[in-house]
Amino acid sequence: MLKLYSRRDNTHVTAVRLNVATSGFDYEKWSHTQHCNAGDWVVDNGGDTYTINADSFASTYREVSSGRFEKCRIWARQSDDAGTIQTKEGATDYQAGDFLVYNNQDQSDGYAISAAKFTALYEEIESE
Repeated sequence: MLKLYSRRDNTHVTAVRLNVATSGFDYEKWSHTQHCNAGDWVVDNGGDTYTINADSFASTYREVSSGRFEKCRIWARQSDDAGTIQTKEGATDYQAGDFLVYNNQDQSDGYAISAAKFTALYEEIESE
């Protein structure tokens, strides 16, 4: 069942926009090749570094201080099985018990996160 969540207090990320003329770059993460395009964001989430698509970042983060951002609401559900989820940057493998997180209620713009990390970063809120 899909539920609504928000980030816990003081779990901001540090982010820099790759606002340069580039064809982007590829990197290995989450057992797959990820791709970063010009205009995307390079994010440090408590020591975990990755990129976020420019449109996804713009619609799901707000700046709280220079270079520090907080994630807005997301929808998520705990997975029953292992699998792979396609993301805007590439793909992510997940295990049973991990969370499938979606930036949109229609379950689009998704990614996976371990249960331990998810519960440390997010708390359930009442549906609107």
